[in-house]
Amino acid sequence: MQIYLPIAEVSVNIFLILGMGGGVGFLSGLFGVGGGFLMTPLLIFIGIPPAVAVGTEANQIVASSISGVLAHFKRGNVDIKMGVMLLIGGVLGSTFGVWLFTFLKTLGQIDLVIKLSYVIFLGIIGSLMFIESLNSMRASKKAAPPKRRQHNFLHALPFKVRFRRSKLYISAILPIGVGIVVGILSAIMGVGGGFVMVPAMIYLLGMPTAVVVGTSLFQIIFVTANVTVLQAVNNYAVDVVLALLLLIGGVIGAQFGARAGAKLKGEQLRVLLALMVLGVCVKIGLDLTLTPNDIYALGTTGGH
Repeated sequence: MQIYLPIAEVSVNIFLILGMGGGVGFLSGLFGVGGGFLMTPLLIFIGIPPAVAVGTEANQIVASSISGVLAHFKRGNVDIKMGVMLLIGGVLGSTFGVWLFTFLKTLGQIDLVIKLSYVIFLGIIGSLMFIESLNSMRASKKAAPPKRRQHNFLHALPFKVRFRRSKLYISAILPIGVGIVVGILSAIMGVGGGFVMVPAMIYLLGMPTAVVVGTSLFQIIFVTANVTVLQAVNNYAVDVVLALLLLIGGVIGAQFGARAGAKLKGEQLRVLLALMVLGVCVKIGLDLTLTPNDIYALGTTGGH
């Protein structure tokens, strides 16, 4: 059954969009990510213009994240205080990111920037997370004693705050800084930022994996809501019909994902997430390097 999308100006199959929303919503509840790093490329693959895919996907992430947070909140896996700190940075970063998105769009280079951002960030983060997770799994099999966390210059930063749910006593600058970076990526790439936020919360902030998932989804709700409103007002890039179809599938899928995630270990979750991130990275990288039209587009605007 085909339906015409007024903003994207293409016709798509309703059941295909609902299925994509449900599948990505499942992964959202499973890994604590918004799912945008997967959904935005998928929308581009089926013919949705990149700018519309980015603007619309942020809307769908809001719904699937709310569904995921409610499931994790029942299990006590949400650190509200940490989530508020991340949120402060996220709102600042996403507001700046939408301004940057608009500027790049006027230069005619936004589509290329979106794809390059995916290849660079997904490649780096996926590789680091995959290697670390494999090392953790090997260490657990050998029953080696856990390594003590090394103190570095980050622990000497001022404005320290105690986060009882995460059992941390760290500077508020750290979560706010992480939130700003993720907020910018959320606006440029149309993602919730979970694929950056989750590794940063585990490796940089030192949060336990069980709390990371629910807390990540908590701040993603508000950051992506901010991005959705700003994208709609500034760039007219939100397709309501497409967003509604993705939203329905996403809400249902996230509930099943949260239940499945409770049955897996932290290392297993990180390995699966890393493999998925790298898979998307390779697909976009191949599209950029093997399609002549995209390479030619490098020199069509901007005077280069």
